[in-house]
Amino acid sequence: MKVEVVDTTLVTPSEQTPRHTLWLSNLDLAVPKTHTPLVYYYPAPPAGDGGEKQEEFFAPERLREALARALVPFYPLAGRMATGPEGRLEIDCNGEGALFVVARADFTGDEMFRDFEPSPEARRLLVPFAASGDPPCLLAMVQVTFLKCGGVAVGTGMHHVTMDGAGAIQFIRTWTTLARGLDAASVHPSPPVHDRTVLRARSPPHATFEHPVYSPSNLNGLPRPFVTRVYAVSPKLLAGIKSSCAPGVSTYCALTAHLWRAMCVARGLAPDAESRLRVPANIRQRLRPQLPANYFGNAIVRDLVTVRVGDVLSQPLGFVAERIKRAVARVDDAFVRSVIDYLEVESEKGSQAARGQFMPETDLWVVSWLGMPIHDADFGWGCPKFVAPAQMFGSGTAYVTQAPDKDDGVSVLFALEPEYLQCFEKAFYGE
Repeated sequence: MKVEVVDTTLVTPSEQTPRHTLWLSNLDLAVPKTHTPLVYYYPAPPAGDGGEKQEEFFAPERLREALARALVPFYPLAGRMATGPEGRLEIDCNGEGALFVVARADFTGDEMFRDFEPSPEARRLLVPFAASGDPPCLLAMVQVTFLKCGGVAVGTGMHHVTMDGAGAIQFIRTWTTLARGLDAASVHPSPPVHDRTVLRARSPPHATFEHPVYSPSNLNGLPRPFVTRVYAVSPKLLAGIKSSCAPGVSTYCALTAHLWRAMCVARGLAPDAESRLRVPANIRQRLRPQLPANYFGNAIVRDLVTVRVGDVLSQPLGFVAERIKRAVARVDDAFVRSVIDYLEVESEKGSQAARGQFMPETDLWVVSWLGMPIHDADFGWGCPKFVAPAQMFGSGTAYVTQAPDKDDGVSVLFALEPEYLQCFEKAFYGE
């Protein structure tokens, strides 16, 4: 499979934007210092009556103009990563622009997306690549790839320190709304909030909880070859999994418990070993006072659930789901402030924990995109048929996402060593 780049431009904001440095919170600095590669697939439109020219489908100029306008409220994305006077990362809001690439592929949408698997190859073909996520790197990159079948893939690479998943949705919604010729205020009446100082550490900082999930000592695994598969979870299978738990259990807690069990089976972990699950929690509504709904930055903290492998395997599924639920529930204002202070005191460890270290084979990290409108990204030619990360970054990581049609259930993207795949699939699907 090959892709030919036909145009590369830097898109600058369509109006003058503020010029300043933007302070980054400890939560911004505790994420991987990389660009998050995401791909949206739009099948070719049905053959029309010839009234509309084919090349107007995903006209690059329309997307570029909308991007330039979206970069006005989201102006930090047009800036560059920088290092402050004390060596702390910050954003230089200099308006230099976001990268916009147009490419043509020699493969069809079916060939790439029918059985899509996130991989370095998929990322290389569909998302612009930055050799480094360190200063003075670009913060936002986009590639529009015209496929052989007439379909289009839109690949985005947004630097993780600029935003979390909720922030990415905020930006994409603005960009797509403008591309459809609508007023961005119809989606976001209030502009994004870029001031992150609401997440400053206390003075003096004092962590009132333990936060082993941020400690490099729990990222002591070795890099292992892995592959990523997308597992469909039908409404029937999901109902069966949830029925094994307490009434009212969330989809995330039930499905993560089920995934955890299947992983322990597949990897043949010793019953007396401890297995740890990394659980991310969105803190926007957990702080007191709450963060603004339109806060643009990283507002995710992680907690750790530790359970003996023997208990994951032998206890009822509801036992494991309840442990996950308790970990998510305990993330309140006091817990979040404690995380921020811990990262302030252990800043060296905190930044190291985000730099390419690997989970041990006993561990699991499950990110939920449930409830996030990732399939609403309509640039004016319809919603995407498929949305997924273009690449995963380590074995034992998983995403749980809604299927494009909610009646189709959910999907789990899971990265695992190839030798465990067959056993995992049998355990996951109950064969």
